[in-house]
Order: sequence, then structure tokens, then C-alpha cells
Amino acid sequence: MEQYKREFIEFMVRSDVLRFGDFVTKSGRRTPYFVNTGNYRTGAQLSALGGYYAKCFAENVKECDVLFGPAYKGIPLAVTTAASLYREHGIDLPYCFNRKEAKDHGEGGTLVGAPLCDGQKVVIIEDVITAGTAIRETVPVLKGAADVVINDMIISVDRMEKGPAGVSAIQEVKKEFGITVHPIVTVREIIEALHGQEIDGKVVLTDELRDRMEAYLSEYGI
Repeated sequence: MEQYKREFIEFMVRSDVLRFGDFVTKSGRRTPYFVNTGNYRTGAQLSALGGYYAKCFAENVKECDVLFGPAYKGIPLAVTTAASLYREHGIDLPYCFNRKEAKDHGEGGTLVGAPLCDGQKVVIIEDVITAGTAIRETVPVLKGAADVVINDMIISVDRMEKGPAGVSAIQEVKKEFGITVHPIVTVREIIEALHGQEIDGKVVLTDELRDRMEAYLSEYGI
């Protein structure tokens, strides 16, 4: 595993974004871990987060004209990724994001930031994918603005879970929209990096939690 992936996993733990315990997902599944990117709350955290997204982008994306951050959590992610790409990789890309409701005064419309044009290659910047619901809302927004090409999407974590169709959300997105989803890390990498390891003097992924995660993946994993 690459060092930046290990650092990102520890960063999520220290930011209280990656948590272990007993949670319920939107789909009703009881899960022993949860990823809440809404817990990034400081300038330092956002700056570091953009660096991880930018690294994943630079490693995986071949062509891009515009970054897009879906409202709401995707908005700061797209902004900090754009800043980090320029600062750390010398890649200067425009970005835009959508409003949840169309604005009928001022500049109007649903998109804010760089205007979209036919043929542009758009990369979506998101937090996580669980059921693929958000991407089904995002693609029509982008296609409604212009005939853009959406080949890639960057997310924080791939939970590697199967949906009702028996494939993962990432596989569904690829099949339905032709979009390749690039996670910074996967749940398997999280287990590998954290099991039995101390972070700030505490083991966050104990044997018992690891066993619960493995049981969860054996039931719901792809």
C-alpha cells in the first residue's frame, strides 16, 4: 500500500471522520464502521484533504477540463482539490458546483463557477458511494447544462459493498454511466493499515472490531 494511503487513513481517524462502533447506514444495514466527511471542520483539515484527493486524481485521471462538486459535501471537496492540484501538481483546472434549487435572479441557473460546454471532460469529486443515489442525481444536472463527457470520479472510501443487484455501487456506476470511480482507499486497505496499530497511543481497530468488519464484508461485501 502506498504511503499516502496509510497517511490518509490515519488522517481520517484523527479527524473523527472514520469511526468504529455500531452504526446504521441509509440502507438500514448495521455496520461496525462509518465514514462522515462532514466532520472535516478546519482549514488545516481541508487543506490536507485536498492533497489526498489531488494525489489520487494525479495518479488516475488522464484527461480533465473541469472539476465538479455535487451539493453539498462535494462543494468544498472540489474547491480544495482544485487548489491542491495547482499548488502541489501544477495543474490549474476550473471547477463548478450545483445548487440544490435553481436561482431565478442574478446569474440564475443551478450551476455556480466555471460554465460547462459541449465536449468538456468533467471529473466528479465526491465523498463516498453507498448506493449510487447521488450519482444518479448528479449526471442529469451535468448533462442538462451541456453535452459533457464524464469518465472519472474521485471518492474518499470504497466500502466494497454489493447493492440489490449483487454488484457494488462502483460497478453499477461503471455499468450504467461508464464512469470509472477512483477511491483514495478501500475498506480492505483500512483494515490492513489499522488492525492492531496504535494511533496516538490507542489501537482503534482491535481484533474484535476487525472480526466484526470481516463478518460484515462476508455478508454484504463484493
